[in-house]
Amino acid sequence: ATRRSEMPPVIAREVTLALGLVVLMLGSMWVATGSFPPLVVVESGSMMHEEEGSLGAIDPGDLVLVMNPDRVDIVTFAEATEPGNENFGYESHGMAGDVIIYKKNGLDSYTPVIHRALLKVIANSSGGWDVPGTTLRNVDSITWSLLGYECTYHSGVYNLTIYGWEPSHEGYLTAGDNNDCMIDQPSANQPQQGSGFFVDGEPVQAVRGEWISGIASTEIPWLGAAKLVISGTSDQVTYTTWRSLMLTIAVIISVPYILEFVMGRREQSDEEE
Repeated sequence: ATRRSEMPPVIAREVTLALGLVVLMLGSMWVATGSFPPLVVVESGSMMHEEEGSLGAIDPGDLVLVMNPDRVDIVTFAEATEPGNENFGYESHGMAGDVIIYKKNGLDSYTPVIHRALLKVIANSSGGWDVPGTTLRNVDSITWSLLGYECTYHSGVYNLTIYGWEPSHEGYLTAGDNNDCMIDQPSANQPQQGSGFFVDGEPVQAVRGEWISGIASTEIPWLGAAKLVISGTSDQVTYTTWRSLMLTIAVIISVPYILEFVMGRREQSDEEE
């Protein structure tokens, strides 16, 4: 009779411990964020602030904790840059305002977008639109310059401006920090021609609250790059991220051996004494 191979007790214990730690960590993050999964991996470079990436900004290969939108209020760029506003000066991931994760036009068939909330339009009871963070109240269309959101074109620097936007419903205007000042919603500024601004042939609309799956919280740099390799979407991950990831893995692997070596030397020293 053949003898069925069994996992050595020591290895089984280590595997069980490792799985337990993973479950504990995910469970803790779930409780803390109110979202599951509590983490998303950034796939594109649309939120980068520097060519090779930077700590504090959202780069391809970063992991980002996702806060449940029912737990926190979304602060827009307009609100965070309006003097006197209770949220004035608030920053997230290197710029004013919150970064949100949302589904384009509410569709599940497209990869969720992680971009900054620029401003929000709210229906006024009188029939017009209000825009928190601005002086616009009960207006038929939105024309507004976002002070501090700088755009470079025609050899000059200008504030990002929304021109004559007529919303079809309440919601947020959004943009990637690295998208050359192109608002995701084509009707809000110069008409975009890129495919990313349309879904199923329709332009991306202002983001309704129910389309938002989370607010980007703490950034965990580099560690998500491995997942992008598996999914085949790692083409935008920078050399700096790969190098940092390799160094991080090397440190994680080496620490137990270093501790074991130090403890062994200490025990040997105690025995000699």
